Amino acid sequence: MCGAAVVPVCEPPSSGRGALSSRRSGARPTKLGRVNTNFAGTLLLLLQLAAAGMTVFALVHAIRQRPDAFTAVDKLTKPAWIAILAVALLFLWIGQVPYSLLSLIAIVATGVYLADVRPKVDEIQRGPRW
Repeated sequence: MCGAAVVPVCEPPSSGRGALSSRRSGARPTKLGRVNTNFAGTLLLLLQLAAAGMTVFALVHAIRQRPDAFTAVDKLTKPAWIAILAVALLFLWIGQVPYSLLSLIAIVATGVYLADVRPKVDEIQRGPRW
């Protein structure tokens, strides 16, 4: 029987659960997945720090201005803006995520102050810039 020899079939060694099936099913995280997670977390942290920095800047600016400058440009009073910005800073601290509802409210309040109130208060105190 020279043609009846049986050739053994070699199978890859398995780690108990089937190494090939676990790779195909996505059971192991890839390096790319870890990089994306770290990048997203870093980006959100930077956005949160930027929002907090803008709010602190706006709060310090409001504290340093004269009280009559706010009413001279027909805006809310100085204590009202200080309270709004302090609550915005509190919301950013409580929110802990840049895209939570409290954080969005804080960012909008800070944006209104920086874009609308601050330029007018600065202009009334320093005069128009040429």
